[in-house]
Amino acid sequence: MKFTKLVTVSALGLIASAGAAMASDCGSISIAEMNWASAELMANVDAIILEEGYDCSVDLIPGATQTTFTSMSEKGQPDIAPELWVNGIKNVLTTAKEEGRVHTALSGPITGLGEGWWVPKHFIEMHPELNTVEKVIEHPELFPYVEDESKGAFMGCPSGWSCQLSNDNMFRAFDMEAKGWVNVNPGSAAGLDGSIAKAVERDENWFGYYWSPTAIIGKYELFPLPFEAEWAGDDNWENCVGLAPDDCADPQKTSWIASEVQTVVTDDFKEKGGEALDYLSTRIWPGEVMNSMLVYMNENQATGEDAAFEFLETKSDIWMPWVSAEVAEKIKSAL
Repeated sequence: MKFTKLVTVSALGLIASAGAAMASDCGSISIAEMNWASAELMANVDAIILEEGYDCSVDLIPGATQTTFTSMSEKGQPDIAPELWVNGIKNVLTTAKEEGRVHTALSGPITGLGEGWWVPKHFIEMHPELNTVEKVIEHPELFPYVEDESKGAFMGCPSGWSCQLSNDNMFRAFDMEAKGWVNVNPGSAAGLDGSIAKAVERDENWFGYYWSPTAIIGKYELFPLPFEAEWAGDDNWENCVGLAPDDCADPQKTSWIASEVQTVVTDDFKEKGGEALDYLSTRIWPGEVMNSMLVYMNENQATGEDAAFEFLETKSDIWMPWVSAEVAEKIKSAL
């Protein structure tokens, strides 16, 4: 049982006996604890709030996008996936929702998330006029490549990652080589992160691919650049940009594909969830707060449970509006 310490708190009497009477209303529920930091944190925060605030009995179930969705759709377990990235499962998710097997409790549980091309805060401050991808592309001289300073360095995605394909094809779509850029392969996640850390710590410019929510974005204050190009359509992205360059002869200029994240629940939980479902349909994490918590996890080697208690103890201004005053007091008393 993940939350043995919470059971102990209840045994000590910090949970009112009136709350115990509500436990039968909420009952036992299961939450997917996905295998990345932000999802791990969200699952643990949800578990604590639902146990201490709504008197649910919560089990955390290890998961990942495909396996968790398949289990929810086919077996009805776990009850809740707090942070489900749906781009890769859009068709099967739509079918499952149409058939009533799963439901979206909340679209966009974290603000400001997604993939794209980023620059550091100090670059934005020094060059406020270069505020789109297209404007930055016209100035490779501001990002000198260490092996040939006459060219600009665009930091792409490590070999073997699916994002390498989309970055390579977007590099071609915007004709960046002809404009004086080199598409640099960082080699690994550590290489990509290291290039950001080195640039920011030296006040050097950096331009390349990353995603949020992540500790790197929070720690080094990177900002996503918007594209002037409009979305060129699913066919261009799925049948060209997202494929190997040999299979994408003519990638079109486009904005980056929008990342879709949802809190998804099973049909059984939708029927029985009550106030617990209302909570899940309300709580939205500000992206900058999520990133700051991921920095905390990274720097303190904190688990999702450690970080959840840190969040609830230090960010009451964020989470208290998610619940009623009565529920908030129960949670604060338990903490």
